Amino acid sequence: MKVVMGLGNPGPEYDGTRHNVGWWLLDRLAHDWGFGSFRQEGPALVSAGHVGEHEVVLVKPLTWMNRSGAALLPFLARPGMDPATDLLVVVDDATREVGGVRFRPGGSAGGHNGLRSIEGILGSRDYSRLRIGVGRPPSGQDLAAWVLSAMEPEDEDTVLDLLSELVPAAETWIAEGIQAAMDRFNR
Repeated sequence: MKVVMGLGNPGPEYDGTRHNVGWWLLDRLAHDWGFGSFRQEGPALVSAGHVGEHEVVLVKPLTWMNRSGAALLPFLARPGMDPATDLLVVVDDATREVGGVRFRPGGSAGGHNGLRSIEGILGSRDYSRLRIGVGRPPSGQDLAAWVLSAMEPEDEDTVLDLLSELVPAAETWIAEGIQAAMDRFNR
C-alpha cells in the first residue's frame, strides 16, 4: 500500500490558500485515477483505489496543519507499511518560486509545521515529500499570513496547470520510487 498525504487546513476559508496546494493535488489525483469522492475516516478525508498493481490511499488531514501527523497514525498501523518507501507527503513550499517542484527522499522540515508534525509521529525524517513552490512572501510580510492567503490569479493558474504534470510524477513515485521521481520531475 502507498499513502499520498496532501497537507492543508480544513474549511472553505482555506480552500484557495497557498497552504492547501497539497489538497489541490490530491483532488486532481483522485479525479484522474477515478478514485471517487473523499470520505471522512477518523481525523482525515480519504479516497482509495489502485494505480497499476499498487493499492493507493490519498489522505487529507482534518487535524489542521500543525497536527497533520495525527491523521497518519491509522495508516502506519497497516501491515507492511514502511514510511521510508510507502509514504509521500505533498506540501506547499514558500522558499520556491511558484510552480517549482522538488521531490526529496527525506530531510528536515525546513520550517514547515506540517512536516514537523509528521516527523514527530514517525520519529524519523525518512519519508518522501513533494514540495510545490507557492512563491516567497514579499519583503516584510509574515510567512504565516502569506501561506494562509489566497494566491494571485496568475500564480494560482500556474499551480493549477502544474497539477496535470504532477499526476505522472506521483505515478512514477508509486511505481519506481523517489529517485526516479526526482530525476524526471524536479525543477
